[in-house]
Amino acid sequence: MKRFFFLFLLLAQVASAQDINIIPKPASVQVKPGNFTITRNTTIAVKDKEDQSTANFLNDYLQQVYGFKLNTKKRASKNYIRLSSRKSSTDTGKDAYTLDVNQDGVTIAGDTYAGTFHGVQSLIQLLPVEKSTSLEIPAVAIQDAPRFSYRGMHLDVARHMFPVSFIKKYIDYLALHKMNYFHWHLTEDQGWRIEIKKYPQLTEVGGYRDGTIIGRYPGTGNTNKRYGGYYTQEEAKEIVKYAADRHITVIPEIEMPGHSSAALTAYPWLGCPNTGPYKVEQTWGIFDDVYCAGKDSTFTFLQDVMDEVMAIFPSKYMHIGGDESPKTNWKTCPLCQKRIQEEGLEDEHELQSYFIQRMEKYINSKGRTIIGWDEILEGGLAPNAIVMSWRGEDGGIAAAKQNHYVIMTPGSHVYLDHSQSQREDSVTIGGFTTVQKTYSYEPIPKELTAEQAKYVLGAQANVWTEYMSNPAKVEYQIFPRMTALSEVLWTAPEKKDWNDFEKRLLTQFKRYDMWGANYSKAYYDIDAEVLPSPDKQGVTVKLDAKKDLGKLVYAVNGMQTEREYTSPLVIKEPTQVTGLFYKDDQLVDSLTLKLNINKATGKEITLNEQPSEYFPGMGAFTLVNGIINRKGGRDQQSVGYSGSDLEATIDLGTAQQVNNVVVHALNSGGTYVYPPKAVEVYGSTDGKNFQPLGTTNTVSEVAGSKAIVKVEFAPATTRFVKVAVKNTQTVPEGKQGAGEKTWLFLDEIEVN
Repeated sequence: MKRFFFLFLLLAQVASAQDINIIPKPASVQVKPGNFTITRNTTIAVKDKEDQSTANFLNDYLQQVYGFKLNTKKRASKNYIRLSSRKSSTDTGKDAYTLDVNQDGVTIAGDTYAGTFHGVQSLIQLLPVEKSTSLEIPAVAIQDAPRFSYRGMHLDVARHMFPVSFIKKYIDYLALHKMNYFHWHLTEDQGWRIEIKKYPQLTEVGGYRDGTIIGRYPGTGNTNKRYGGYYTQEEAKEIVKYAADRHITVIPEIEMPGHSSAALTAYPWLGCPNTGPYKVEQTWGIFDDVYCAGKDSTFTFLQDVMDEVMAIFPSKYMHIGGDESPKTNWKTCPLCQKRIQEEGLEDEHELQSYFIQRMEKYINSKGRTIIGWDEILEGGLAPNAIVMSWRGEDGGIAAAKQNHYVIMTPGSHVYLDHSQSQREDSVTIGGFTTVQKTYSYEPIPKELTAEQAKYVLGAQANVWTEYMSNPAKVEYQIFPRMTALSEVLWTAPEKKDWNDFEKRLLTQFKRYDMWGANYSKAYYDIDAEVLPSPDKQGVTVKLDAKKDLGKLVYAVNGMQTEREYTSPLVIKEPTQVTGLFYKDDQLVDSLTLKLNINKATGKEITLNEQPSEYFPGMGAFTLVNGIINRKGGRDQQSVGYSGSDLEATIDLGTAQQVNNVVVHALNSGGTYVYPPKAVEVYGSTDGKNFQPLGTTNTVSEVAGSKAIVKVEFAPATTRFVKVAVKNTQTVPEGKQGAGEKTWLFLDEIEVN
């Protein structure tokens, strides 16, 4: 009896082998009979000292997650995890590995040291997702290699700074997903975060701001609290070493010529004459502060800075920004205008190209290569520069066609500061990017030939931290979308499958829990789609959820009685629909739609121009789906237009009396997003001949980031209503980004 009880305890202590749920998906997985169990008596066998850091990583993981470590020896014939790298190589594109598990042990053999390290990440994902001191894993044979040589994640520490301990944890997250580049955004208008010993005021002055706005821009107030800090050179070197031990390269970014308010506050002589005074900015957006391109001393300063940066960071890549650099100060600066004349430049855009190319020449002389955001294409691309394409893919396509290397990072799919839920439960910058959308991304644009596609090194996700002030929020924003991106960058496209990924993602959620990581549960969100009703009288509401994981019910107009959702709902009058999703009898998500039904709701609508690819909403129907964007976020309930007007024609179906039109828009209080300059309304009975009904250039109501424009007119009988919404076109002088295109965001058009 005692022997039976002891055996029972022993068996209970062994966590059973799980299904193969590795992310990113390996190239080949062969499941074999049997299994292997890792216990405290298992040995990590490491012959090559270069693999010791990989063994240390595995041991640290076992200690942190399961509570025990393994002994390390050079050889072991039984009960082993053997690490064996065939050769060392700096060609990270060939970081292949094999992983073999049998009853005697585990053998991981990499073509490179990095390959062996990546093999260990696959081993970690074979481990059970329950804590135990005896870890059973299935017998498998895996052959694997990455698709892209550049697999990156970015982190902005200038808007909000994070401790060294979290930077290391962030790097571990990259390692666990087989990513190999960490793009560290160190300087901004809101703070300079890296110690430069020759210019101490960059951190002593430029590293601190006197307050931070509260809420989404323009904010509801200011903290009025001094905020800031910086990383010493020793701390930065420590982080570089920590990343290198995980086969991750740290790429520093020092912004130029724009996003330089913090540097100019520290050293005002870096700016153009008659500009300033400067301050470390307390809000977000784009500012006119730029380095003066007409002073040689500017370039001496930046070369000195880059000398110290390059001494800290051995990466062959140096990111120099180059994005969002207003030309306002350059246009009136006598020194910059003199530079334009002396260099035979056409305009300020070519002056920026001169600026970037001059810095590139210096950085190239030190054996390094620059990376810049796609604005560095404007005015002529620097000879050896790598383009990081963020404003869609056009910049990357143009650079690849010029035989320049490209890293894709389009805002539409891999900006992880966007919301990943239809219900913002915390403030984000706007946008709406689900884990499925990130997973759907293909880094090789179809516009490129096979030869041109070779210039696409890979892609990365960007994490801008205007609205991420603590590590938990960063984790919430990156997970699970970072996990999806890891498969985009590692796995061959023909091996990718969303349905299969979903199944593996459920296991990954359990790993997040074991890591103690905060993550978004938006995967379980109820998805609501509002569509035209079959007769175009009202709308159809379609709800969806992970029904195989739980139960979806709904209620109407606040009624307590819940009904199981089985088919779409047809709504023809003002109604509130609430969907509720239960998993294991626990409410996981709820969604409430307030449908504002009017004469335009659900009707056929045509637009003269399609909205921006960055903010397409749900297409034209977004404007007549009955949903008013009450929070003011730039999510899928809004359509965006950059610098252009909108003309929408609504077919009411029959001729009927109309009295007014109401346009719902967004307003960001002076930074790029402006309410309509004017709204004109026209009517027609045949859809061809339109007569003016009314016009206004007055915003009827402004509440927070919302703006409402109401056009009233004498009652008229019409079938077709044309609404012409005029964009402000360019940012007025004295406002952020003066002279740049303004954005027009609309979320609903009412006809009453």
